Amino acid sequence: MSLRQKCFRRFRFLPAILFIVSASAAEPHWKFDFGPGPVQSGYTQVLSTCVYSRANGFGFEPGAHVSDVDRQRGNDLKRDFCTSTAPFYFSVAVPEGNYRVTVTLGDRQDGSTNTIKVELRRLMIQNVITRPGKFSQQTFMVNIRTPKIDSTRAVKLKERERTSEIWAWDEKLTLEFNGARPCICAVEIESATKVPTVFLLGDSTVCDQPSEPWNSWGQMLTRFFKPTLAIANHAESGETLKNSIAAGRLEKVLSLMRPGDYLFIQYGHNDMKDRSTNALANYKSNLKRFVNSTREKGGIPVLITSMERKAGVDHETLGAYPDTVRTVAREENVPLIDLNAMSKVLYRALGTHLDQAFQDGTHHNNYGSYELAQCVVKGIKDLKLPLAKHLSKDFKSFDPRHPDPIENFNIPASPGARGEKPLGD
Repeated sequence: MSLRQKCFRRFRFLPAILFIVSASAAEPHWKFDFGPGPVQSGYTQVLSTCVYSRANGFGFEPGAHVSDVDRQRGNDLKRDFCTSTAPFYFSVAVPEGNYRVTVTLGDRQDGSTNTIKVELRRLMIQNVITRPGKFSQQTFMVNIRTPKIDSTRAVKLKERERTSEIWAWDEKLTLEFNGARPCICAVEIESATKVPTVFLLGDSTVCDQPSEPWNSWGQMLTRFFKPTLAIANHAESGETLKNSIAAGRLEKVLSLMRPGDYLFIQYGHNDMKDRSTNALANYKSNLKRFVNSTREKGGIPVLITSMERKAGVDHETLGAYPDTVRTVAREENVPLIDLNAMSKVLYRALGTHLDQAFQDGTHHNNYGSYELAQCVVKGIKDLKLPLAKHLSKDFKSFDPRHPDPIENFNIPASPGARGEKPLGD
């Protein structure tokens, strides 16, 4: 039996890649029914043997050890599912844009435990548990991007972005199913062109780090929003304001920005290494360029001071750069999230557990970045930004003086080899 036959056994409809756009559909739409039982009307069947290829347009990423289960009762969508004892990836080829993803989780006979990340480990669904015979439908928003700016220009990617970080820029939406026993009954993906977008630009402390144990607050921020808003993380390791302009990262964001979208801007860790006499003045003028360019597009800039390094618990490590961000915020009347100030409070509150939030002197692990993401969300609420209405209902408040107990923190590690250290320090 060929790979294509294995993917489409009992399949009653055209391959997913062929019905991306239908004459009657306002938005592109994909529907997948996982498992070996009868296929729900209007859905594409996905079996454990279906491996992603450009020809298929969907499938499990190589290395997945997935099992098919059919409970022989119930409706076509919930009677069967795919599961595994190890994390696995499922990808669908989609154009650049924002997508509303709805996943049906559960098992008629046993329980399931599910954590879902997307692309490069952006946390979407955290530890959703279903009891035997119960199901949970979870919806979240995913942003997909490509390097292309227009017909003649593209973002100048680093070599690591072309290799270990390729999923941040490729042609597909990739879902990571994780947890003690994830049970996937169905996945539905719908283009969402009208939702507002929060763009992120910054350095390694913001970007989507590709591999464990490194992590950044931008990867955790997605966890705290409803599926009414998309977060597009265009930050990258080793970046400065100047480098992001030269590489076309700012231009890329502006090419996608619509009136009412946001741009969160956090730089400093790498900018401060510039030893030229006018380095700080250039940093300030470039910050204002980001702000003014965003406003020219009808967007809303938000400045964020860089969090301290681990040594910042005792003394400041970023020189005059946080104060420069504060000055620009005042001069340009820009909303400011003072992550630098909150990080000092957080680090001191962690006390003897401080090392457990860091992977090295600058970069954080899952726990540290999760706590910092909540500091950013606190900043959004404190500023009373309109996008606060999009925050998830289960986020009530966060006080950096009282971080989450490390012993209660539980986000399963993503699969794959432990990655190289992020650029910058």
